[in-house]
Amino acid sequence: MNEIMDIKKAVDRLSPDNAKSILRLVLHQIRLLKEQTASPEGAAAGLMELYDRLMTYDDRKLSWDPDPGCTHVHIVTGESFAGSMKLALRELGRADTHKIVTLNDNYAIGPIGGLDTPEGRQARRDWFKHNIAAALEDDADSEAEYDALLRKLDQIPEQAEIIVWASRSVYEQTGMRYALHLLRHKPNAIRVCDACAICDTLDKRPDHSETYRRSGEIVPDKLREALLQAEHGSRLSAGDIRRLAEEWTAIAEQGGVLRIWRDGAVREVPADHFDPYLLEMLEQVTNVADAGGFVKAARMVGAAIGHCEQDIGDAYFEYRLRELIYAGVLEVRGIPAGLRYYSVRRK
Repeated sequence: MNEIMDIKKAVDRLSPDNAKSILRLVLHQIRLLKEQTASPEGAAAGLMELYDRLMTYDDRKLSWDPDPGCTHVHIVTGESFAGSMKLALRELGRADTHKIVTLNDNYAIGPIGGLDTPEGRQARRDWFKHNIAAALEDDADSEAEYDALLRKLDQIPEQAEIIVWASRSVYEQTGMRYALHLLRHKPNAIRVCDACAICDTLDKRPDHSETYRRSGEIVPDKLREALLQAEHGSRLSAGDIRRLAEEWTAIAEQGGVLRIWRDGAVREVPADHFDPYLLEMLEQVTNVADAGGFVKAARMVGAAIGHCEQDIGDAYFEYRLRELIYAGVLEVRGIPAGLRYYSVRRK
């Protein structure tokens, strides 16, 4: 009960915009757990980090302002990974000298052309608004968030080493390339590290075969070890940075709305690439159908995410599920306003 009162007091200290931001992140993590579309460990780590942020909130720290003694800046993709990273750095005693910049947007989906222009960013917002259900509930100021990201990157001290984290996840690989596109003129030393690959190596033993699909699945204890190992990684050359930044530009100019990670590269695929896979997943979960043969949409999408090698997120699968309904391939019962509100079956 005392912790609940502490949380209420912390929320009362927030500005309305910051309170909405924190609440939106909490609800997102809870939704992922409820719909079983994320690893419990990763979502739990994200919730714990949000709790810590509320408990240590300081009204004076409204902007990202790294200490002059900052030695490292970690650029990560996704709130879950950011939460685990902050805990790991704090436990290593590096919170004062190691800072974090988080890319929250999922650049594996949606149009990404011209994001350096207001028109390009507006086109991306419009696509999400018209196709992704969660975007209808997001009242965040996207332009303000974009300006804040540029400000954070601009404020990185010249002596700080930048570490961009990206695993085999296309979500992280696209984010890494976008980050290097934005950082391409910075004089800082830059490294790219793969936390999942490091943990795979650390965990490799006869009685253990765990494989991580995304960095957000790594618990803080394991991430501490990955951070220590990452110190030995090589820095990117100017040519490496230019190449990866140019890869972002080339991908963005293709104009599609779906990208996957295949053969060591980010590749654009047709928007309906996963439609056959979704129908296959529907067949596999018919054992949990009701008397009418309908399967809960959340259960179907949860199965799709659980078996898919690609890390594109639940929102895109839900979008394609609705497209299959509109195309007459699936029948629907309920209101497709959110995964928990409707069920589907083959027509």
